[in-house]
Formats: sequence, structure tokens, C-alpha cells
Amino acid sequence: MRAPSLAALLLSGLLSSSSAFAGAGVNLSWDACTPEGGVQNKTFACNTNLGSRTMFASFVLGSDMPNAVGFDARVDITAQADSLPAWWRFDGPNTCRVGLSCSFNFASDPNTACVDAFGSQATGAVAGYRTYWTDPQVPGGNPATAEPLLIAAVQLASAQALTAGTEYYAFKLTISSTKTVGTGACAGCSTPVCITLSEIEVDGSDATKQVLTGPIVSSSVTWQSASQCAGSLAPQNVTWGQIRSVLR
Repeated sequence: MRAPSLAALLLSGLLSSSSAFAGAGVNLSWDACTPEGGVQNKTFACNTNLGSRTMFASFVLGSDMPNAVGFDARVDITAQADSLPAWWRFDGPNTCRVGLSCSFNFASDPNTACVDAFGSQATGAVAGYRTYWTDPQVPGGNPATAEPLLIAAVQLASAQALTAGTEYYAFKLTISSTKTVGTGACAGCSTPVCITLSEIEVDGSDATKQVLTGPIVSSSVTWQSASQCAGSLAPQNVTWGQIRSVLR
């Protein structure tokens, strides 16, 4: 049997990457939903207590869900330091500031490449913020990490029919600049940090669920240009130009 040509092997690899890219998963980006112009890194001079910065989480289902009523999500925050800086301790013992909030309202967003899954009717909250110092601790007990847990839902009468292949807004997670400078300031704003949307579980009214973990484009964002973050890049989509370049 004749061995496959190099072009065929390369083409096979490109198509495999395309298939992986097209699947279900999650995205996380700053400023906007990823396909609507969201960016992966945010830098801040740490010179004011005013303003805030917002991350947008989104998801794509692997199969249709005719009766979706809500979701819960897990975000992992990892500081590139020996210990989670005070600026990132939002809950529990050793809390330095109240600077983390969430929203499930997307009425003022483009709703073009991403779609409001629950018509901005969902209500929810940051249901927990685990760190090394909380009880329970963050899984793994790493003093440099934190784990915000989010939950949102609509009433059963407002269950939504969600379709596979559509990218839906999930939540906005906002970090304020309070207590960055001046009296009572919390140290660590300038520390590089990785923030990863590790999981979204979408729930149906009939107890069905879909657990989404892999990145569509990127499930991680960086703060102050952190490096080597998990989930930072999914396999890239193949283009016809790439195929032609292989076949030449």
C-alpha cells in the first residue's frame, strides 16, 4: 500500500483542526463577546480608584436544548505570584476590597455574532468566591488561586429553546478599580493574572444538562500580560487558502 503523501497528511491535520474548532465550548474575552471584538489581554496602570473592566463569557451548545432555564459557571483565577494578591481577594478571611460583580443583562450589547440566551431575563449572582483562606478552600489549596462560582436562571415559564452552533452570551464579570491607590489601598493590582472560564453547565427544565469546558477560540483572558495561561487558544479554523497552499 502506498504511503500517504505529505500534502495529504497536512491536509488531514488542517481538517482535524477545523472540526475541533467548530465544536461546542466556551469563550472569554475583555470588553465584548469574543466574535464581537473582545480582546484577550487587559493592562491597567493601577493609578486610580475609578472605573472598571468587564469580561464577557459566552458558550456554544453541542446539541439543541429546547427548554434551557439557566446555568452555573466556574472561573479560575491564577496569579503569577507565590500568593493571591490582596487586590484579588474579594471574599472571606483576608478580604481587602469589594470589587467583583456580575451581570446577565445584554440588552445594550450588539446581539449580532453572540445572542442573548435568556433575553436578559436571567437573575443570578457570584454565588461563591473560594480562595486558600476560605472554607471550603479553592480546589487544590493553591494560595495563588481563586475560584468565582456563578449561577443564573429564569423561571420555568421562561425556558428558552437554544440551538447548537449558536454562540450565546452567558455573563459579564466586572472588576472595579476600588482601593487601588491611596489610603487603604490593596496591593497586587500590577501582578500578572490568568483568568480562565473552566466550565459552564447549561441546565434544562427536564433535568437535562450540557457541560461545556473546551475553548471555542479562547477560554482564558490575561491581566497585565500574564503568560502561559490554560485554555488560551483553541485549534484554528482551516481556510480554503490554507488547503490550496498545502496542495500546491
